[in-house]
Amino acid sequence: MNILSIQSWVAYGHVGNASAMFPLQRLGAEVWAVNTVQFSNHTGYGAWRGQVFGAQLVRDCVQGIAERGALPRCDAVLTGYMGDAETGEAILDAVTQVKAANPAALWCCDPVLGDDDRGIYVRPGIPEFFRDRALPLADIATPNRFELEFLTGIQVVTLDDAKKAVTALQKLGPRCVLLTSLSLPDMPAGSIGMLAAEGGRFHRVTTPKLPISINGAGDAIAALFLFHRLQSGHPAAALSKACSSVFGLLRRTWEAKSREILTVQAQEEFVSPTSVFEAQPC
Repeated sequence: MNILSIQSWVAYGHVGNASAMFPLQRLGAEVWAVNTVQFSNHTGYGAWRGQVFGAQLVRDCVQGIAERGALPRCDAVLTGYMGDAETGEAILDAVTQVKAANPAALWCCDPVLGDDDRGIYVRPGIPEFFRDRALPLADIATPNRFELEFLTGIQVVTLDDAKKAVTALQKLGPRCVLLTSLSLPDMPAGSIGMLAAEGGRFHRVTTPKLPISINGAGDAIAALFLFHRLQSGHPAAALSKACSSVFGLLRRTWEAKSREILTVQAQEEFVSPTSVFEAQPC
């Protein structure tokens, strides 16, 4: 399995490609990483050093891969946070090239826009770029609840609301949707869930909610869901495996009281999760 992953990179810690790349490699995938930034650490620290790379660098790297004759062997493109619309256009160009070389290739687009705590935290124009340009071309989308509400204009309070909003997002383009950060009245107290939908079917998984909020978890979830969806062909299986692995990863991180997600130390969770959470039809 070959995955072209276009995301940010940090030298210290694990977000963007530094969160997505190693789990995919540990599971046996080849990852062709194209970095949109090179930072010392994630911006959650409030201070960092490094550079944002221009869109042309993304285009040059993808073109170089194409010149090696590799794009027909690319099974999927994985993308996350976009720093500006110009980089987004370079990503669209990359997806177009990959799909021209391999029409069966999938694009997994994580529409990173914001969350409940901070609201929208991307630059002006990026939300509209995701909604109007990126998602219509994506095969898989992995929004959190806040992002799903923003993109569809549908408030998610109940399970029926979640299904309605996911269906509305699918009408924009992506046939498969993974909804994260789901908290609903019918869920047990102290729990959190994810919902996957494809082909008119919905599956949900619920886990205990750990007292931890850490950068990079969403990047790992998107990568793991894509891998298992490619491998199994079934969103329910992908949901169960990705959720089980990420829960184990976060549990290990919480137990260690680490500010950085323990991607390397907890790597066995990607292969053989300590706890398995089965996805249930809903």
